[in-house]
Amino acid sequence: MKRSDFYYDLPEELIAQTPIEPRNASRLMVLDRNSGKTEHTQFTDLFRFLKQGDLLVLNDTKVLPARIFGKRTDTGSEVEFVLLKRRNDTDWECIAGPGKKAKVGHCFTFSNKLAGEVIEVLPDGNRILRFAFEGEFYALLNEVGNMPLPHYIKEELKDKDRYQTVYSKELGSAAAPTAGLHFTKDMLNELKEKGINIAYVTLHVGLGTFRPVKVDNILEHKMHSEHYHVPKETAELINQTKESGGRVICVGTTSCRTVESAADENGRLCECSGDTEIFIYPGYKFKCLDALITNFHLPESTLIMLVSALAGYENTMNAYKTAVEERYRFFSFGDAMFIV
Repeated sequence: MKRSDFYYDLPEELIAQTPIEPRNASRLMVLDRNSGKTEHTQFTDLFRFLKQGDLLVLNDTKVLPARIFGKRTDTGSEVEFVLLKRRNDTDWECIAGPGKKAKVGHCFTFSNKLAGEVIEVLPDGNRILRFAFEGEFYALLNEVGNMPLPHYIKEELKDKDRYQTVYSKELGSAAAPTAGLHFTKDMLNELKEKGINIAYVTLHVGLGTFRPVKVDNILEHKMHSEHYHVPKETAELINQTKESGGRVICVGTTSCRTVESAADENGRLCECSGDTEIFIYPGYKFKCLDALITNFHLPESTLIMLVSALAGYENTMNAYKTAVEERYRFFSFGDAMFIV
């Protein structure tokens, strides 16, 4: 398939710029992947489409305030860095802009307790930044850092917590697992009371999730690598759910990529950690996932390709056309879709 097969026309005013209040006040499109039929409802109605014994798999990664600005110690020039991946206690892979002002040997000050030096420029243009700091690194980062919001969000985020899920726990992401932003703590408790099981995986989302597919033949696209962990209790819950005939419902494409990376050919999981570059596109045979809660994704992105693999290409593109006509809100702070 070609990249252009996954293009759709999206009016700019439908790109959600701010999170809705309360979190679960967003709309929900329910897409039947067998018939292609859609139903329009609210996220608070999710209960109607779940049954006792279903398992929701959520990604509990926590977004780093990874966007920081440093002043070059020799010139005073300001450079923006976005931290992507921790290499060790002091070294981080990051994006720098403008890159010409962040070459090997250039040193930067971020606060009176946090400084850094560019020690390597990688083949893709990313930098390795070595930090020197006094105190606890993440506490210092929280003082100087901003949320690395996607490029299509122009509005300033007033509350950092609104780009975190209410169950975020494991620090390490450069972007939020946005399908989970719709849940409130009360809603999760109500789901448990109704016999819906909940389990957690961790996948640290990289900014590569927003990078466009640049090759025309999608099979030539190289996915970015992301680190994941599946705890023992989650693996056991998934296996029990499959054995008892319940559905494994992933909340977000990140949870989907985690369970599909970790599952064996029979759809069974065990406790594991690793790095995944899994690319899911039409023709992929799902091993573990039965249903998916997700947001509406960018045209020609790997995420809309993943959705097409599950829901079917025609069903997906028709659903997106309908979402535009019905004025759904798109992308990170937008509305949700439940593919059943």
